[in-house]
Amino acid sequence: MKLTKKLHSCVQLEKDGHTLVIDPGTFSEPDAGLGADALLVTHEHPDHFEEGRLRAALEANPAARLWTLRSVADRLAAAFPGRVHTVGDGDTFTAAGFEVQVHGELHAVIHPDLPRVTNIGFFVEDSLFHPGDALTLPGRPVDTLMLPVHAPWNKVAEVVDYLREVKPRRAVDIHDAYLSDLARPIYDGVIGALAGPGHERLAAGDATDL
Repeated sequence: MKLTKKLHSCVQLEKDGHTLVIDPGTFSEPDAGLGADALLVTHEHPDHFEEGRLRAALEANPAARLWTLRSVADRLAAAFPGRVHTVGDGDTFTAAGFEVQVHGELHAVIHPDLPRVTNIGFFVEDSLFHPGDALTLPGRPVDTLMLPVHAPWNKVAEVVDYLREVKPRRAVDIHDAYLSDLARPIYDGVIGALAGPGHERLAAGDATDL
């Protein structure tokens, strides 16, 4: 597969002439979902789910399909009958030739006073795991981990411990729109020093082969 990092938590995967996009939200490029044959959305928060971007992608490609949890699917299913699929923890499916497994149920705790929304992670091609907004353990070896590096719900110690526990061959930062360029070297240094080799950062638009 080819991985292209988009802004924030959005990533694009390409394989055998097909394109899959995960989490084209408000912080991602306006055209992040366009050209996708399959779209996956981890949860309903706007930095991961932007309805207009999904509608544009589904309208641009009548063969495109969306897989997501119920809170997002309910917003789009009526407009795109038969093309929006609701999935949850433990489900497996094929999306435009990509084999996908679903892991996780709940968003990480932001604050005890705030209700937790649902959140699912996607394991693609037995290789890449995108956990959305949770430090979900997939319970199996991970080649490439999309690592939520900075969010209102985490701290760097949790990021390091998560990386140590998952033990991927490589980890690529996502959920990074909140970090300024001044702060990035601090995170890079701490995570790299404490979590071991394999941690890397891709700028938006950069691509790598998996």
